[in-house]
Amino acid sequence: MPQASFPLPYQHPFTPDKKYKKSVVYFSMEFAVDQALKIYSGGLGFLAGSHMKSVYALKQNLVGIGMLWKFGYYDQGRKADSSMQPEFHEKIYHFLTDTGIRFTIPMLGKEVRVAAYYLPPDVFQTAPLFLLTTDTDGNDAATRAISYTLYDADVTLKVAQCMILGIGGARLLEELGYEPQVYHFNEAHAVSAVFHLFNKYKKVPELKKRIVFTTHTPEEAGNEKHDIRFLENLGFFSGVPLDTVRKISGNSGDVFNHSLTALSLSRKANGVSRLHGEVSRAMWKSYPKISEIGHITNAQNKAYWVDKKLEESRIAKDTAGIAARKRELKQVLFKTVADQCGKLFDPDVLTIVWARRFAGYKRPDMPVWDLDRFKKLMGNQERPVQFIWAGKPYPKDEGAINTFNHLYYLGHLFPNVAVLTGYELTLSKQLKDGADIWLNTPVVTREASGTSGMTAAMNAALNLSTFDGWICEFAKDGENSFILPVAQGGDVNKQDADNLFAKLENTVIPTYYDNPEKWRNMILNSMDDVSVEFDSDRMAREYYEKLY
Repeated sequence: MPQASFPLPYQHPFTPDKKYKKSVVYFSMEFAVDQALKIYSGGLGFLAGSHMKSVYALKQNLVGIGMLWKFGYYDQGRKADSSMQPEFHEKIYHFLTDTGIRFTIPMLGKEVRVAAYYLPPDVFQTAPLFLLTTDTDGNDAATRAISYTLYDADVTLKVAQCMILGIGGARLLEELGYEPQVYHFNEAHAVSAVFHLFNKYKKVPELKKRIVFTTHTPEEAGNEKHDIRFLENLGFFSGVPLDTVRKISGNSGDVFNHSLTALSLSRKANGVSRLHGEVSRAMWKSYPKISEIGHITNAQNKAYWVDKKLEESRIAKDTAGIAARKRELKQVLFKTVADQCGKLFDPDVLTIVWARRFAGYKRPDMPVWDLDRFKKLMGNQERPVQFIWAGKPYPKDEGAINTFNHLYYLGHLFPNVAVLTGYELTLSKQLKDGADIWLNTPVVTREASGTSGMTAAMNAALNLSTFDGWICEFAKDGENSFILPVAQGGDVNKQDADNLFAKLENTVIPTYYDNPEKWRNMILNSMDDVSVEFDSDRMAREYYEKLY
């Protein structure tokens, strides 16, 4: 990484559009801006990356602060039998600039040294990004390890990572001589910054007018909590006394809730879909002193994700052109299938893709719960189907890894089933380009937004989904997507699985093979409906209009 003389005080490299002059700093644990920069795990990073690309396109006065993860999230490798295993490899990025800025933070009972690197906006057409690391001279091995892997499984290290992002990000701005009008926390990972800023501004109203918060958590149990004295011993509160911490953060007793703190000290907050906004307001209604919670629905950067030829055909309303290009893109994906799995897929066969983070509530294995029914579906020679799974489980989530590998082993029984590793930006793009159906199966209300289906729709795939997250604002069943009815009480899993097969057998497969004109019209509707409302340019504008 080259070290250049970094000009101080820092000045934003854009001349901002007059609508977006207010200066904002956006704190996020992960950013997915390019395949080459592996500092993301999944949806939160994909969202932040698209946001940063729209900042660049719209010339907004926003700077991103994140972390430079030495090993990234992890590399999804394969064992000797080709089942998946997490692997950790050092990443070196010659396109980042070493700012030469070094500072220390008191934490873990010692002075931790932090280094700052810079991603100039023109490298990947993003907002300017500052990335922090403890893997620098002057730190011992244990301290360097803070910034090794995104979302470390060790509780102390994970909190330390959040402190580097939060306190470290606030300290970086002081080193840069850059004081923004708005501090935007994308999730509560950086909330430790509020106590550093409280020491600076002294009064809660002065703090609140500068802070906004985006929550991505759809249920109370998902909000991070820790023992307040454990955090104090780590240096989380920047020397603010515990009585004051409790008073200003909305927490009482010994349990510190990170999201509650962010809501208590923000001027405004937002959920990430209309449904998630409603769920969030209901979840936090017993805390009357928190900020108002609105919603700004997540989106993805169309300019980055969409295939140019597909988009030209969409604009021309050329459904035959879309179909022809889709067939070409399926062949590109199927080369990856052949390379990884030794299976030759047919571009004329209906191809269903389930690809995103592997997690229990997302229910990736729902299609195989009734194995007999799945075998019948996959064995139909008259109306054949191909199925592809991909996605990364959390590296310590043995249950999700076992689910992934169960599907991989099960795939040995079917020449038309593929389970792919390496789900990062490049493979994600291939899968969305090559899918006919983008399958989405979360338990309803558990998915705050979800965004993978947006970019699939941009690339002429139809969503087949439970009615959750962003889908509620997009879907018209039978017109631009296929939607499962919401399960009513009882065994929700069984209802959803039965409804999935009923929709596949009675609607999706017959439409693909027997009514290609309707299929093509549905795709055009889907592409049109996703094109503007779920492009991150709309989202980035709304953040300035509604939150900043």
